[in-house]
Amino acid sequence: MDESCCNCGKTVNENFCAYCGQKKYSRIDKKYILNELENTIFQTNKGFLFSIKNIIKNPGKTAKSFIDGSRVNHYKPILLAFLLSGISAFISFKIIGFKELMEEYYSKQNMSSPLMIDILSFTTSYNSLIMLSFIPFLAIITKLAFRKWGQNYYEHIVMNAFILSVYTIINIIIIYPIMFFLKIDASLVIQISSLSIFTVPLIMVWFFKGFYKEKPFKSIMSRVLLILLLFFLSFVVLMIVFAIGGFIFAFIKGPEALEYIKPQ
Repeated sequence: MDESCCNCGKTVNENFCAYCGQKKYSRIDKKYILNELENTIFQTNKGFLFSIKNIIKNPGKTAKSFIDGSRVNHYKPILLAFLLSGISAFISFKIIGFKELMEEYYSKQNMSSPLMIDILSFTTSYNSLIMLSFIPFLAIITKLAFRKWGQNYYEHIVMNAFILSVYTIINIIIIYPIMFFLKIDASLVIQISSLSIFTVPLIMVWFFKGFYKEKPFKSIMSRVLLILLLFFLSFVVLMIVFAIGGFIFAFIKGPEALEYIKPQ
């Protein structure tokens, strides 16, 4: 027996309305809840694991496939980057305990400025989340570097989400376990954390070579170097802005600001 769609009122002949896509009415019962839970968990895990597996194998090829339209099996890249960044922040902050390690390290160096501790612990513990917030800006830089190679700005946002996912996966499965087992030595953990950022250029070369597989390696390298140069110049400008902001803060707050900034 045909039924009317609960959403648009059209006749529904199948399980879904041909006009608006609304599912045919069924009463919410135990079976409905179990089916919803099963489908949600299965589809989420399936897409997540599928994307992780393919990113580990070849991130550039995976991103290219997604941008070209093969998306049904993939976890959405921005959501994936956000989820991985959250996992990364939890591990670094709660399991490894970066803030405590930094307090220990800088107290031994007689440099335990509260401001320095707060800034470094935040940037180190939440580096993936900070990089996630930079994706729109990083997309501008990569778009400029690869401006004649066909992808628009919004596609570069997706590409940078994949790059961040690669970086975060490497941290989660390689860098963080090493830090966890070495956290009895705060200085060693700080050094490893600082060095991990240098994996980014290698990740970029790996990613873009997979994405632009028909392009020569030399062209990929030159554009990655251009990206790093543009990012460095932007970082210098940002540091100048922060320095100016710090002086304004110190001027407004007066002596109490100095107590927060100076080493104790």
